[in-house]
Amino acid sequence: MVQMSALCLAVGLLALPCPVGAQGLQPYVVVGDAIPEPLTNARGDATRGRALVVERSSTCILCHNGPFPEQKFQGDLAPDLTGSGSRWSEGQLRLRLVDASRLNDATIMPSYYRADGLTRVGPTWRNKPILSAEQIEDIVAYLVTLRE
Repeated sequence: MVQMSALCLAVGLLALPCPVGAQGLQPYVVVGDAIPEPLTNARGDATRGRALVVERSSTCILCHNGPFPEQKFQGDLAPDLTGSGSRWSEGQLRLRLVDASRLNDATIMPSYYRADGLTRVGPTWRNKPILSAEQIEDIVAYLVTLRE
């Protein structure tokens, strides 16, 4: 695992293999500012993705707002999710969900599909991701439908 992590960091600018299988996570490859390939063999479900986004336990609307009229209290700390599918590709959205810190070291957005190298993690979430690969794909499937 250590050798693969070093390779993951060394390749940096091109295709970046990220061996997360040791934590039970699916491996993925970062290309530029995106993870172009889905984390699962099946496409995500936009209906399930929307349900996850508006569910407070997933934390999305604690920081983001968007086209969710049924939710009175939405966050304003992060970008509005309206038009996400126009601003970012599927792969770019996937990387932002998996590990936004790859794009911005100072981000306050959690790494939803990462378990290693995290220091400010509650005991409940140590060594496991916040969301499953399927949930990531469902949210991506929903966010790409949000076009302005």
